[in-house]
Order: sequence, then structure tokens, then C-alpha cells
Amino acid sequence: MATAVEQNALVTTVRSWPERIKTFYNDVRTEMKKVTSPSLKEVQATTTVVIITVFLFALYFWLVDLAISNSLERMLHYFSRH
Repeated sequence: MATAVEQNALVTTVRSWPERIKTFYNDVRTEMKKVTSPSLKEVQATTTVVIITVFLFALYFWLVDLAISNSLERMLHYFSRH
């Protein structure tokens, strides 16, 4: 059984929900008013940076994969002869 203090704390918490929800909603509205959409020029610039970065990482990983696979192939070939 819950004590009177525990029940009172629970009732206080439940009663504060509407006020907390209202405060949260108002905070969200305030923050959303600060949000701005990027311009077309900004979107194009960031898209270009992302595409270039993706190609650079692809090239890097291709070279690393090529080096590792050649090294493993040479090691396997070396040890299979001995």
C-alpha cells in the first residue's frame, strides 16, 4: 500500500502534466520560429561538397581494398609454394 506522502506526490505529478505539456509546446513554437530554410545556393554548395567527399572516400577505400587484397593474395601464393 502506498503511503499518504507517496499518493500526494503522485497526484501532484499527474496534476502538473498539463502545465508541463503547455510549456513544452510553447518552447517548441518559440524554437520553430527561429528555424530558417537554406537558400538554393547553400543547398547546391553543400550537395557539391557531399558528392565530392563521397567520391574521395570511395577512391580511398578502393585503394586500401586493392592494397590489402594484393597483399593477401601474394602471401597466400608465397605460402602455398613452400
